[in-house]
Order: sequence, then structure tokens, then C-alpha cells
Amino acid sequence: MGKGNGWAGGRRMRIGLASLAMAGSPLAHAQPAPAAPAAGSRVLQEVTVSATRVERDPMDLPVAIDTVDAITIREGNAQVNLSESLGRVPGLAVQNRQNYAQDLQVSSRGFGARASFGVRGVRLIADGIPATMPDGQGQAASFNLPTASRIEVMRGPFSSLYGNASGGVVQIFTADAPAQPTLGASLMGSAYGTWKAGAQFGARSGGLGVVGDLSRFMTDGYRAHSSARRDQAQVKLSQDLGDRGTLTLVANRLDQPETLDPLGLTAAQVAQNRRQAVAAAYTFNTRKSIAQNQGGLTWDLPLGAGTRLQARAYMGDRQVVQYLAIPLAAQAAATSSGGVVDLDRAYGGGALRLTRETRLAGQPLTVSVGFDHDRMAERRRGFINNNGTAGALKRNEHDTVSSTDVYAQAEWQPSERLGVLAGVRHSRVAFDSRDDFIAAGNPDDSGALSYSRTTPALGATLRVTPLLNAYANVGRGFETPTFAELAYRPGGASGLNFALRPSDSLHREVGLKAMSGQDGVVNAALFRIDTTDEIVVNSSSGGRTDFRNAAGTRREGFELAWRQGWGGGWHHALALTVLDARFRDAFRSGTPPLAVPAGSRLPGVAPSTLFADFGWRDPDSGFFAGLELRYSGKVYVNDQNSEAAARWATASVRAGLQQRGGGWRLSEFVRIDNITDRDYIGSVIVADSNGRFYEPSPGRTFTIGVTAELTLR
Repeated sequence: MGKGNGWAGGRRMRIGLASLAMAGSPLAHAQPAPAAPAAGSRVLQEVTVSATRVERDPMDLPVAIDTVDAITIREGNAQVNLSESLGRVPGLAVQNRQNYAQDLQVSSRGFGARASFGVRGVRLIADGIPATMPDGQGQAASFNLPTASRIEVMRGPFSSLYGNASGGVVQIFTADAPAQPTLGASLMGSAYGTWKAGAQFGARSGGLGVVGDLSRFMTDGYRAHSSARRDQAQVKLSQDLGDRGTLTLVANRLDQPETLDPLGLTAAQVAQNRRQAVAAAYTFNTRKSIAQNQGGLTWDLPLGAGTRLQARAYMGDRQVVQYLAIPLAAQAAATSSGGVVDLDRAYGGGALRLTRETRLAGQPLTVSVGFDHDRMAERRRGFINNNGTAGALKRNEHDTVSSTDVYAQAEWQPSERLGVLAGVRHSRVAFDSRDDFIAAGNPDDSGALSYSRTTPALGATLRVTPLLNAYANVGRGFETPTFAELAYRPGGASGLNFALRPSDSLHREVGLKAMSGQDGVVNAALFRIDTTDEIVVNSSSGGRTDFRNAAGTRREGFELAWRQGWGGGWHHALALTVLDARFRDAFRSGTPPLAVPAGSRLPGVAPSTLFADFGWRDPDSGFFAGLELRYSGKVYVNDQNSEAAARWATASVRAGLQQRGGGWRLSEFVRIDNITDRDYIGSVIVADSNGRFYEPSPGRTFTIGVTAELTLR
């Protein structure tokens, strides 16, 4: 099913390179210029995806997968959060919480919706390097958007071929070095004291290429007590070794000190003043400091005869100090971990993958086998939060989690109209905790446990017509508890919650993929996911949240994506998701325990979302303009479905233009978000023990930006 076969010819997904020149990125501008298009036309190129680990035309794959290109990431956007550009991917929910102490909320087909901080249930990968730890907890803040060439998003059973907690996979890819040395600078300003300044550079000399970005983002925050500063740096070095393949090094740093946390609000507090922070945020000076360094090396080595070896190794460290709002009386309990989290983490891993392209029964066959090993070791300490100051030690432990996985997958095209994709992965995730804090009422809580699962997936694609493919797939997935979810036993007892089991899921999906006109693609998918042992909150009190397994859940849904270029510079994108996610069986949860009837909706999951983007670009003048519409249905905030965030709809507009001369470019943009100034709840905190479920979004917001670029010839 690779390039050049009779099946794929003439049907590849297309994007307009002429529009790429308006993307507002020096690295995007610095590519070799295409030949001038005829009036009203667009220059086209092929697009492939690598989410199944071998680059393929997405039309030929029996999976739900979408690609967001450089222009979409950059055009008229601040390039701070994934939520700016991933709204156009159906099945995926990415919410800006207006709280940089807790990162974005990311969920895929409802997986990950319960995360109160960070990203879980969705696998994050940057340039082949995991941004998700072996226990399934990840962070999206380290993704570098100004240098990205594309973002791939995969949903469905083949996500499980990436291992634990793969309800979906989000991968970001850094652009290659430009042909000519290029320098760039950018500046963005917005409401609430928000601004971002950055500098980019790229160059190539012989087989060596370099791409880099430095940036500082600052905001006073939409809400009180929510200011943040984020400094990021990234460099990508790639060396073409000829017959010995390609070496690529990607290194980055994230520094985010003293990021204030306004906490969630109750419904009454939202009605009183949606921009306030609760009193506890001031009393305990809730905040988080993050420092992270990471480096990864990949080697792509052709071995001849259609065989390729790919290897990766990476390592990093992450330090977190977080001040929580926990009453002093609760912190004083013998089994309490206090109200200050002090985390020092080291992580790393390696992988090997061997791919061979051959033939079976005279038809193309691609087989891949691989091995992944990832490890995280952290020292976690807890202290009393004495009204914003760290006090006595309450927790001291060394935690280790590792995952060891082997997998195989095969793609075969038994006939010109039929393609088959199959894969299987065996994963073992091991947890170990050594307790170094032994005190009266708090005994030695050291312990270890491990989980193992084998997750197969099978799919087939049928060419119905030269412009229409149908596909179907089925597969299994699993999701272990994270270390944070294992931390506490029910009933106030000390020690890890060894009774907590991984959730297991069975995915089934059918879909259609069609080319629409000369420059359009339509993807539609119907899916059903049955999960046993879904992990849910059991109780939450005094800063302790423990978890349990619910009997089972069912997710049934429909996804539609339609991207179309209309000629004359006009284009649109549409993404619709309908998702019915419910508990199949009754259980009890909460503090005090309350009944959750069978049929209750999964909290944090919208039953329907819609994104629509209508735009126009003039390749001659560099002017662009666009209108974005977003809608979300009502979102319940707890298992009992007793409260909910109301449905909402917003509209945004953007416009920009460009000037250019010999070797230089200047681009400007302006955008207005929430142009109707609507009050709405953009994200929720599922099952918050204080009833502070709601995180309001801003009203009408203006943003302006400018980018300058100089190409040295």
C-alpha cells in the first residue's frame, strides 16, 4: 500500500503550498519556492502520515487519522496551546483551562476526560520521543508549535499499538532545516497582560541541518491569581550520513516558575464573579513551578533490499514543586502527604524497529517488528503547606515505573482494491515504591506490582471507487492506573492501592474516506468501544483522592471531517463529533458514597461538538481572513450527573497580511475570539471534592501578532 502502486495513484490527500507561505513562520517560509501557480489555482503536494510507523497515504489506512499542517498551526494563532489548532480534529477535545499550572485537558473519544491535571489516556509523542510517561501521565506544554511541520492525531484500536493509555495518539513533528540560512522573530500581544516573543533560526550546510526556537510567554491570566511565565527552547540537528542513514537530535527545555493556580469555582462562585480565585488559593498561595530538560536521538538506517532499521534513545529530567489548597487539619493527619508536592524525576528509554518491504503472493507486504523500553524514576516528597510556606516533611518515597513492550505489524495488499493492516503488542508495566517516611500512624508503605496485556488490532480498507475507500477495524486496548491514582487506598489506609486494576477496552469501527473535488477530503467514522474496569474516582477528601474500577462503560459515536479548497483562495474545514459515553452498570462513588445509576453519562465528555472554519487567502498579496465557529454540548461534572456545564457556542475571526522584498518578509495578523462576548465554561474538573468543578473561559478577546524573517543568500 505504499507510494506508486495502482491503488493509490491519483488519489493522494493534498494541501496548498501556496498557502503555506502565509503561515507566519520563518521556517515555513524558508522552503524552496514552488513555481508560480496559474491565477486562481493552488500548487499541490502529497501528504503522508506515519502514525502506523510506516509513512503511508492516510486514504489507504483503515484507521481514523487526521493531520494538521503548518499553516493551520500558525496562521492567525498565538502558537501557545494545542487547543488553538486541534479543534478541527473530530473525536478529540483539547481545552484551554485558563490555568497554566494544570496544563491542557486532552481527551480522545472520551479517554482522558477525567484527568484533573496533565494529560492521561492519550499518548503524546514529539519527533518520535514519548511525552507520556510509562504510567500513562503526560504533559503537552513541552510541545514546540513555532517549529512544527505537522501534528498527527490517531483514534481507534490501532492507537493501542503505542502501548499503555493509548485511547488516542497525538504526534508533533518538527520542520526540517531550510535550504538557506534563515533568521526570524515574532511578537504576539493579547488581553490580560498576555504576550509572547520568540526567535527562530534554521540553516543547512551539506548534510547537516539545524532548526531552533527560543520563546518567552507571559500572562497575568484571565482569572485572578493565574499569572504564568513559560520559557521554552528547542533545537533540532539532523545529519545525512548517506548510505549510513540519517541521525536526528532533538533537545528542548521548559522553564515555568511560580505559575499561580486559581483553582476551580463552584456554580455559585461563577455566577458571582467568574474571574475570581477562591479564598483558599490566596490562603495557601496555590502555585506550581516546573523545569524540564529532554534530549532524544533517532537513527534511521537503510539496510538495503527494502529493509530499514530505526533506533531511538532519549533521556530527561523534570522538577515540580506544587502548593495545594488542603486544610491544615487534614494535612496534620498521620497518613496525609501534606500540601506541598516536591518532585524530582528522571526518565528515559530506547527503542528498535525493523521494517521490511517485500511481497506475499506477488502483492506488496510491509512487516515491522519492534521493541520499546521506557523508565521513570522519581523522588517524591510532601510537606505541610503552612499558608503558602513549606513546613514539616510528610512524605518521602522513591517511585519507579517502567514499561517493556514488543510489537509486530503487517500491511498487505492482497488485491488492487483491498488492503489489510494487522498488529499486536505485548506490554508489561511495572510499579515500585520505596517508602522512606516511617512515623507513628504511618507505617512502611513500600510495595510493587505489575500489569501485563496483549493488545491485537486488525483492519481492512476497500477501494469502492477511485475516489472512495471504505474501512473497518477491531482491536483491544488497555489503560493502567497512573502513580497518582495508585497513591492512596480507600478508607484512609496508607499504602498503594494494589486493588486497582487496569481498564480493558474493545474497539470496533467502520468508516469512509473520500476525495472531494481537486482539493478536498471527507472522512467519516462510526465506532463503539466497550470498556471493563473503567477507572473512576472512589472518594476525595482532605487532599486524598482514591480510585476504583467501575464495572463497565460504553462509548458509541460518529465523527465527520471535511476539508475543502474551492479555488480562488476559498477553503473550509468542518469537524463534527457525536459521542454517547455511559456507564453500563451501577456503582457507588464520591464523599459520601452515592449511587451512580446504570446509563449515567461519563463526566467530562461532551455529547456533541462542532468546529467549522471558513477562510480565504490571496497568494499574490498575502492577505488572509477566516471565521471559526465552535460548539460544545452540555458536560456533566460528576459520575452522578447531578451538575453540568451548560452547552455553548462561540465565534472567532482572524485576518492578516504580508509584505516581502529581497530576502525579507513581514507578516501581521489580528484575531478576535468569542466575538459575541459570551459567558461559558470552557473546561471542568471532574469529581472535585469541594464542588469547584468549573473553569470559566474569557469573553471577547483581541490578539495581534507580527513576524519578521530574513533569508541570507
